[in-house]
Order: sequence, then C-alpha cells, then structure tokens
Amino acid sequence: MSQTTAMLIGASSQLSQALAQKFSEQNVELILFAQDPQSIKPFTDALTTTVTVYPLAIEQPEKIIEQINHAWKEHNGAHLVLVNTGLNGYDPQLPWQLDQDIIDVNVKGYAAICNASFRLLCEQGYGQLASINSIAGLRGGPNVAYHASKAFAQSYLEGLSMHAQRLKLPVTISDIQLGLLDKAAMQGQKFWLPPIDKVANQIIKGLKKGKRKFYVTKRWRLVAWLTKGLPEFIYNTRHWNKKAKKKK
Repeated sequence: MSQTTAMLIGASSQLSQALAQKFSEQNVELILFAQDPQSIKPFTDALTTTVTVYPLAIEQPEKIIEQINHAWKEHNGAHLVLVNTGLNGYDPQLPWQLDQDIIDVNVKGYAAICNASFRLLCEQGYGQLASINSIAGLRGGPNVAYHASKAFAQSYLEGLSMHAQRLKLPVTISDIQLGLLDKAAMQGQKFWLPPIDKVANQIIKGLKKGKRKFYVTKRWRLVAWLTKGLPEFIYNTRHWNKKAKKKK
C-alpha cells in the first residue's frame, strides 16, 4: 500500500462521515461500509480522496466476514480499521424482539467485524483496529441489552489486545469510549453535547497516538470514573427516580 488506507465500517452516521471527511482531507484512501451504500453516495461524491463503498450485512455475521475479506483483498489491506456500528432502543416492557435485534447487531455482528478485521491485520503483520464504543458498557442500565452489548464490546477488544501482545505483533487495538451523546442530544443538554467536529478531532488525535483506550470528549472520563464508583443503590436511583415521580 503506497497510500494510507482506512477502512470505516458503519459509514452512515454523522460521526462516521465527519471522520471520513477528515481522513479525506489528509489524503487517506477510504474503504467504507454502509447498510445502504446508495444513501451515502451524495456524501462520498463530495470527498476529495479515493473512496470505495461496500454493503454491510450487519445482522448476518457470516456475510459480514465475506464482505470484509473481499474488500481487504481488493485493496490489498488497510492501515486502520475503524468500527462504528450499533443499535440502541428502550421499551419499559422489555420486549424480547428489541433485545434480540440489539444482540444481533451489537454482539454477533460486532464480534464478526472485529474478529475478521483482527485476523486480517495479523496476517498483514501490522495495523490498527479501533472501535467507537460507549461508557454505557461500564454498568447495567435501563436499556438492558444495549448496556450489556457495550460491556461485551469492551471485553472483546481487550481480549484482542491481549492476543496481539501474545503474538508479539505491532497490531494496535483502540477502544474509543464515547460519552452518552445520544442521550445528551435527546435531553437537550448542550454542556454534554460538543460539536461533532470536536468529537471527530479528538478521536483522530487518540488514534494517531495509538491509545489503547480513551474517552471522547475528555470530560466523560470523569463521568466514567464516578459511574464505576457509585454504590448500586445510588446508581439505580439516578436512573429511575424521575420516572417514579411522574407516576405520582
């Protein structure tokens, strides 16, 4: 590979496209995966670097592996694989279908992506596998399957990092712990909702430094520390007291 190449898996979101734009400005060749490639065509047409878009069968693990293997062979590998996939949802009745959908995407699909990407990077002998996760994985929460799936993602990446160390390969694993930006947006909390450009800049900065784990934005590191330290009865009350007041 004469040109730096980045594979971005899950290219439909606003954050993914902000990252792709910044990579493009740095003349990085882009390999993008999206569930609906046509939906992001207006965006990719405006990029100034070489861009190839592939479909992403996010709910079909075996198909995902085939798609990644195919793209990898077509482009002779990549320096960076950045994963930004995920499904979230909340229903107080806890229907199984919602949990199943989240598990299919956030656990089975996610593991297939990371497993295939890590194997290819090891065969290549170098590179970086990074994933945009969430501090929601630090503890359980009302979005039961979502919180659990993010805990799985953190543990899975840590295992891959340990494996790379055992193999003594220069394959970097980066866990990007994103703050609860979706929740902040829904609640209109501007203090916790930084500009998407700032989020993308901090992610790229952390990736270039090869950090094993980092929080974006940095202020969420304190929130993560407090969340892990809260006694369970306080942690539970923090989630449910507002809902209880509404019932009175």
